[in-house]
This record gives sequence, structure tokens and C-alpha cells, in this order.
Amino acid sequence: MRSAFLLSIYSLWAVSVNAYANPKACTGTCGNAHDPALIRRDDGIYFRFSTGSKIAIHSAPSLTGPWTYRGAAIPKGSKINKGGKDDLWAPDVQKVGDTYYLYYSVSAFGSQNSAIGVATSSNLDKDSWTDLGTTGIESASGKPYNAIDSNLYLANGQYYMSFGSFWHGLYQVKMANPPKKIASGAASTNLAYVPSGEHAQEAPLIYKYGSYYYLFFSAGKCCGFDANRPAKGAEYKIQVCRSSSPTDGFVDKSGKKCTEGGGTTVLESHGWVYGPGGQGVFNDPSQGPVLYYHYVDTRIGYADGQKLFGINNINFSSGWPVV
Repeated sequence: MRSAFLLSIYSLWAVSVNAYANPKACTGTCGNAHDPALIRRDDGIYFRFSTGSKIAIHSAPSLTGPWTYRGAAIPKGSKINKGGKDDLWAPDVQKVGDTYYLYYSVSAFGSQNSAIGVATSSNLDKDSWTDLGTTGIESASGKPYNAIDSNLYLANGQYYMSFGSFWHGLYQVKMANPPKKIASGAASTNLAYVPSGEHAQEAPLIYKYGSYYYLFFSAGKCCGFDANRPAKGAEYKIQVCRSSSPTDGFVDKSGKKCTEGGGTTVLESHGWVYGPGGQGVFNDPSQGPVLYYHYVDTRIGYADGQKLFGINNINFSSGWPVV
């Protein structure tokens, strides 16, 4: 009897330590959150930028809300003359000096005719953004990458842009300073690649913690879950590799190279949370590192327009990020 009781307690403990925490409660406008980008202004106001509506802007007094829609960042569409210039994707927002940089993707779904653009602002508010057009990171048929899903990172005094989706995976290129264009003569290098299947990786993001650089990315099918849900486990999930260098040598927890299909899962479907991805990592002054992303709440619906803003604390004490 005692052994059965202890086995029951152990089973409950095992479930609790291996389960994912649900997203933090969110108030206000928690939808309209596909591919979110999060930043905190010096006055303590949080801003969230997301795909669609010519880059939708939301703001809130705290990470969990209440979130309020503020308008479009680039209401006239991009200067980049490509298909999708009025339907901008996957924002990334960074502060460089006294200026905010908003990077965005111009593309059509499934197309490799893509480019990464940039706009600047002094305060993040709507009507404050100046579109500068292309960063020079562009792709077309014949190139090994797709130029979408950008993320700017500063390491050892050098700016880098990570980007990419499907085709031959995730890439990185040096940027000029200030980071409006790629650095003169810079060549793109491969960060991650799944050699089999649909090569379903996108949304790279590099985050440094301790002595390691962590390459977060989304893997699997991202969209259209209401019309065609993939096989179980093939939907969006968040994975990671790490390296002591910001530019190469990324491996997963088992030691498998990220350029050879490696990737350790950080967050995947669980309970009523389905297809989390389009992630970022933000170092909040009061909570420390948080993982943020979009996801489907299966109790509400699977459509792309129903994707919600999710946040979880993450812990790096094991050397790997754990939700």
C-alpha cells in the first residue's frame, strides 16, 4: 500500500516537472499577435508589434496588459516594390542609441521573392515611423535562403542580422553601424538547416545568457490550422541551439549541429495551447528573461486571426532554457 502511494506521488511529481506552464494571463487586446516583437520604452510602457495591419502597434503598462491597439507603424506600406509591400510580416524592434529600428519582411506566403526592410522612430508611437526601405537583405529564386523573419543582434561591437525561412534554413549577415544596411562586402552564413522534409525552420533569434549564445527558432507548420492541421507534432514549436560564438557552432542539447537538423524543443503544443512560435526573448527588469510568442487557444479557434499573445518566464540554470 505504501509503495503504491509513493508511486502515485512520484507520478504526479513527474508530470508536474515535465509539463509546460500555461501562458501568463493577458488582458486587453491579446489577439492580433502573430509574430510578436516586444520592447519596453524608457518611461516603462511596453510596446508590441505584430504581423498584419501594416505592422500593428499595441501598448500596455505591463507585460500582461491591458494591451491597447495604437495603429499601424507603416500605414502607407513599404517602399520596397515587391509583392506583399502592403501586408508586412514578422517585425523586430530594437533600440540603437536614441533611435528605434523596426525591421519587417516584404513577401508573399510561400514565395522566395522577399526582402527585409527597416523603419526608424524616436519614440515608438504611431505616426512617428519613417520607412527607409530595404536593408539590402533580399532573396529571389536561386538563392539558398528566404529573406524574411529578421532579428538584429549586437555582439562584440558588431551588429548581425539573423533571418530565414525554409529553403536552406536560417542565415546571418553582418550589418553596418548604424544598422540600416548590410555591411559592405558582407556574405551570409548558414546558422541552421533541416536537411530532410520541408526544411521547416524560421524566425531565428539570438539571445546571450551567461557564456552562451542561444539561437531560438520556430520549427514546423505555422499557419492555416483552421483549414488544414498537420500531423501531430508537425505543428509550430519553439526550439533552440547554443554556441560560445554568436556566428557559428550552434548545437542542441544532445550535441547535434543545428546545421544538420539539431534543435532542442523549448515549448510545444500542450493542453489548450497549440502551435506556439514566432518567438522572442525579452529581459524584463522585474521578471528577468521571458519567452514571448503567438499561439492558438484550442478552446477559441484555430484561425490565424485568432492567435494570441503568450508569455512565460524561462530559466537558464541548467544551461538550457526551460519554460
